[in-house]
Amino acid sequence: MSPILEPNTLDFISHSEAQTLRLGARLGNLLQPGDVLALIGELGTGKTRWVQGVCWGLNVPSRVISPSFTLVNEYHSRCPIYHIDLYRLSNIAEGMSFGLDEYLYGDGIVLVEWADRALDIFPDEYLVIELYHIGDTRRRVVLRPYGARFQKLLNEFKKSTFAK
Repeated sequence: MSPILEPNTLDFISHSEAQTLRLGARLGNLLQPGDVLALIGELGTGKTRWVQGVCWGLNVPSRVISPSFTLVNEYHSRCPIYHIDLYRLSNIAEGMSFGLDEYLYGDGIVLVEWADRALDIFPDEYLVIELYHIGDTRRRVVLRPYGARFQKLLNEFKKSTFAK
């Protein structure tokens, strides 16, 4: 796994579901209350697997599943963790009707799948995680930080993951 570095982004390949889980866990270890992750990718690219890894890194004791029908699953660790799935939303107004903005601007860690459907209402600082299919188990992962908090987090993630 070798990163392709661009300014303010990290672009690399995950070669398996297990590796995706481990990478998510490493990121989860770095998260703090109030952090927001925006996961973007087609069906089956590993958004939920990445979230499962993040929750593993946050020591979530319960099983992590996609909230496709319930919209939000809440988990507890050192702070509340909100796993949100916007796949079934047809517009931002629907997101506002269930209080998406309250989650995004709250004190928990927020993990949003299909985030591209509501990026207009995201806070100024968040981390985008783009996932792309490149094979049966291989995924291209691009991390894009927005704001100083997430640039720092990305630098910490690079050091903990790719340092030799």
